[in-house]
Amino acid sequence: MDNHKVKVLEQCKIGPPPGSVSSTSIPLTFFDIPWLCCPPIKRIFFYEFPYPTTHLLQKVLPNLKQSLSLTLKHFFPFSSNIVFPPKPQTPHILYKEGDTLPFIVAESTTNFNNLVSDTPRDVTCLHPFVPVLPSPRFLEEDQTLLISPMVVQVTIFPNSGFAICISLRHVVADGRAFHHFMKFWASLCGSKVGLDVPLHDRGMIQDPNGLRPIFLEAIWNIPIKTMESTGQVNNVPSDMVRRTFVLRSEHVENLKKYVSAKCKNNGLETLHVSTFVVTCSLIWVCKVKSEDSDKDDGVTLSNNDDELHIFAIMADSRNLPQFSIPLTYFGNCVVCGNAEVTRGKLVGQNGIFEAAIAIGSKIRCLKYEGYKGAETLMSNFTEFATLGKHMLLTAGSPKLDVYETDFGWGKPKMSEVVQVESSMSISLSDCKDKGGIEVGIALGRTQMMKFNTLLEEFLAQIAVHHES
Repeated sequence: MDNHKVKVLEQCKIGPPPGSVSSTSIPLTFFDIPWLCCPPIKRIFFYEFPYPTTHLLQKVLPNLKQSLSLTLKHFFPFSSNIVFPPKPQTPHILYKEGDTLPFIVAESTTNFNNLVSDTPRDVTCLHPFVPVLPSPRFLEEDQTLLISPMVVQVTIFPNSGFAICISLRHVVADGRAFHHFMKFWASLCGSKVGLDVPLHDRGMIQDPNGLRPIFLEAIWNIPIKTMESTGQVNNVPSDMVRRTFVLRSEHVENLKKYVSAKCKNNGLETLHVSTFVVTCSLIWVCKVKSEDSDKDDGVTLSNNDDELHIFAIMADSRNLPQFSIPLTYFGNCVVCGNAEVTRGKLVGQNGIFEAAIAIGSKIRCLKYEGYKGAETLMSNFTEFATLGKHMLLTAGSPKLDVYETDFGWGKPKMSEVVQVESSMSISLSDCKDKGGIEVGIALGRTQMMKFNTLLEEFLAQIAVHHES
């Protein structure tokens, strides 16, 4: 384990160019409000750059800062404040002239190649490169809470590369909006063609089921402490390791053919058999099977077979016919659905097929009844926070093209969702090498070895099944 800490070289603040954005207040929609109680999300990008620190500080850094400032002109909510006033006033995002976000520059002697490898690594290995959000502050006159939405840290690894890590509050933007921001910044920095600017018009979001007042009431009843998390990681089990697994395109194709053949044999020809469905089914089954303790005897396990396991699916609602929200809409636009399968079915002979039926059916349902998924957002978060629930959540999506975030020095060597380690979640993204899919997961060291063995066994079996 490489225990090198970072040395902070600079701390500054960056906002839109002076006078470029007028003071603006943006209301929170029913899509945004549930995320107020969500801990910060943390995404890190590693770039290869085999030059000394001085070159980075003199050439690269000024360009990164200037292009970030120009990007914030269009994505100004990231340098605003989330304002949470006492009831009955409602939370909103407020940008005032001069608002900025913290920008940290650090240097590390950690071995860059170890950080970007696909092998299991101690979960704490990324912590030194992850910036902590400023603590929320109370306005004394009326107890309004002001919450900073984003902080950026650039860490330099001399003669090998650098990392850009962002901690942000989900209430301001979902994955699509965040990656729109990252690619916009990258394109300005690399002097490439500018992307479409984001749309901030919250009037696009209709609320036919009156969810906003219901969600507001729920948020007002949640302890204010829930909203004060800054993303500081405290207690992580000492044997936890994180790993990125790569499923190549042939793995995914074999899985699709395997599930489709099973569907045909069972008269289920309409099932939604996508890359997302088959990947999540495989990972879910391997994870549940890897949880079996060696100490469990048959009796204990059979008693657990009726327990429900839940796979929470977050689906982007932009471009769904019933919403008509453009892809460039800035904010949250995610609905949620739970695929439920008993443990017995997941660990049984047809586990991947059972998982695929549950996940595929739920996605179909979300596509045609999107608002139904929106209604469960709030309860899902509360459920997810309840310990003892067999729940797995996905972060990221292969459709977000994370590896297309090129600042002018090539594609990222690796990009990870850091917070996967602290909740029962997995991350999904496109692959450095076209066509595959990357899955990020954190488990205890022994369980990770079991998970890896199961994954390789399944992929080998399915390849043989496909050939036969």
